[in-house]
Amino acid sequence: MSYSYDDQNIFAKILRGEIPCSKVLETEHSLAFRDIQPQAPVHVLVIPKGAYVNFDHFGEAASDAEIADFNRAVAQAARETGVAESAGGGGYRIIANTGPDGRQDVPHYHIHIAGGERMGRMLPKRES
Repeated sequence: MSYSYDDQNIFAKILRGEIPCSKVLETEHSLAFRDIQPQAPVHVLVIPKGAYVNFDHFGEAASDAEIADFNRAVAQAARETGVAESAGGGGYRIIANTGPDGRQDVPHYHIHIAGGERMGRMLPKRES
């Protein structure tokens, strides 16, 4: 599949410095910042600096260095915000929405780190 990246999406504008963000951390290949509409006491977004539409695109086209850096940035952001168990927190949830059925709102791959409280069910139980 060929992916078409929209360089006018909000995360691309944040990466270019056109829109400010509340930065948690920045690495060579990744940026983590606080969500402007938090859904939990801690709600951080981690994005790769490369132009990747979603998880599928990132996994297919990103370099090994980008993939390793991104995964380490997610873990570091969880520690820096205090939700990681290794930082004394009670844990967290990571979410990557992909495509319309996954309710992806911004067409730039990103991970949500949500924590700071006990999370409810991720999905409702389905009847058999």
